[in-house]
Amino acid sequence: MDPFDAAILAAGRGERLRAHGPDLPKPLVMLDSETLLARQARILLQAGARRVLAVVNSETAAIIRSDGVALPARLSVVVRDTPNSMETLFEFGRHIDSGRFLAATVDAIVEPAEMTRLVRRADTLPGGEGALGVVRWRGDERPLFVEVDQTGLIRKVGASSGCVVTAGVYFLPQSIFGFRARAREAGLSALRQFLGAMVEWGVPLHAVDMGEAIDIDVAEDLTAARRLIARASTSLSRRGGSR
Repeated sequence: MDPFDAAILAAGRGERLRAHGPDLPKPLVMLDSETLLARQARILLQAGARRVLAVVNSETAAIIRSDGVALPARLSVVVRDTPNSMETLFEFGRHIDSGRFLAATVDAIVEPAEMTRLVRRADTLPGGEGALGVVRWRGDERPLFVEVDQTGLIRKVGASSGCVVTAGVYFLPQSIFGFRARAREAGLSALRQFLGAMVEWGVPLHAVDMGEAIDIDVAEDLTAARRLIARASTSLSRRGGSR
């Protein structure tokens, strides 16, 4: 496929996690001896990205500098105190020069193989179309429900109920940045709102089942993420042993 960049939305402070978990910006929380930021960058690179850009806030950047936090070589950090997740996404429009790009929130924990499968599925789509990773809803407190038709095309993002939710991973055409002015004029202020608007404004987005994903919002989610990683590692070992 054509070379593509990857982007990590990591500008939030993670207040809910900090309230009862590590008192750190969410990108620097450790998961199995690796920060969430480094882990996400590593997986995006494994999925085929030629480079990864991450938008972090000034607090996160200061800790990275002062503590010498280790980050992958092909990860570039952009420091912006953006007001919301939609504006964090829009910041990438100033830096990404590939026709399409792979994006993920820093706290979306998925199996590396599923990230790669999303990329392969997206590669079969026409250039102006995108793909959203989805999973079955398992009781998350703030789910972003999506309605999907029989062909896999997303008909609505932000439904009031359902059984399928976004996984926090997206493969998007660079052309979405052309909607910045329209989104701001409409008063949108969150990534989830912008995703819903893109569907309404005619951008074809396709759902790709990613099996399971953990969104790190509270301390208990870290435990669930470790279980997911352990299961994936066990499954990979068994497949390797059966060859």
